[in-house]
Amino acid sequence: MSPIRRGHSELSVVRPNLGRMTAMVHDEQVSEPAAEAEDARAPRRPSLSPSRAADFKTCPLLYRFRTIDRLPERKSLAAVRGTLVHAVLERLYDLPAPRRTVEAAQELLAPAWAELREEPGVADLFAVAQEEGRDSTPAAPESVDAWLASAGKLVERYFTLEDPTRIQPDGREELVEVTLPDGLLLRGYIDRLDVAANGALRVVDYKTGSTPREAFEGKALFQMKFYALVLWRTRGVVASQLKLLYLADGEALTYAPDEGELIRFERTLQAIWSAIERAVATGDFRPNKTRLCGWCDHQAVCPAFGGTPPAFPAEAAAAAGWQTRLPVVELD
Repeated sequence: MSPIRRGHSELSVVRPNLGRMTAMVHDEQVSEPAAEAEDARAPRRPSLSPSRAADFKTCPLLYRFRTIDRLPERKSLAAVRGTLVHAVLERLYDLPAPRRTVEAAQELLAPAWAELREEPGVADLFAVAQEEGRDSTPAAPESVDAWLASAGKLVERYFTLEDPTRIQPDGREELVEVTLPDGLLLRGYIDRLDVAANGALRVVDYKTGSTPREAFEGKALFQMKFYALVLWRTRGVVASQLKLLYLADGEALTYAPDEGELIRFERTLQAIWSAIERAVATGDFRPNKTRLCGWCDHQAVCPAFGGTPPAFPAEAAAAAGWQTRLPVVELD
């Protein structure tokens, strides 16, 4: 097992490939309970993504609410800021390498924000925004200008971690998916994939939060190992580097997995999926009360907080391709 490294590294890459320009919601919490929306683009059949696997590990009932019931959740300023920063960094690589400057990146903020603010619920976040020189409650959100300035600082800090003029991504916001031999479909979207001249792979993920403490580094790398596994199963190459860029404090975490580790991780995902399938078949999704509950939108219907969950939507789950009954095992 390779040690996790904090710091900087460069990998020259070839084979340009303009990826899809898709804005996704990214939270700024270390745990990122609603960080990704890769499963919002409906899969062909039930599948496992990094965020939904993390949901089930954190709280099976949260997984049910998000994946089976699809209960609505509030947007947050932090999450929308993450979406904006990711959009800017994706579009930065549309520019010719010499033009990928801090100034050019800052100029991309306005058009990206113009598109993002048209998304449902985004404008509502600033309905009671604070304005300079006016009294407001401490809980009121910041002004649009202050919020955009904070996004600009995150974009600027990116340039302290990498030199984009030396990088030509192989893919951006790229869908990766694979069906394992047992039928489990893994799918997710990689922020950036770099391919070196010798075929080495680097998976890069932008985080708009702060670097996690060492005790939580393994949890932060769960998502990256997921991508590394899918790439290994589809390309036959173990990623040379998994790289997390934390823009809030300008730190980078890098990790180099090995084949044996990915095999073990695959078994972990299969065990998670087996537990999910059993929960769907029985309708038994139990809450797990943790510190992350403070960010959950579903406390009103959570038994851990005195609420009552809605009836399990068995028909909708079956229509979506879920097996809603446990298979009958005939004994000899």
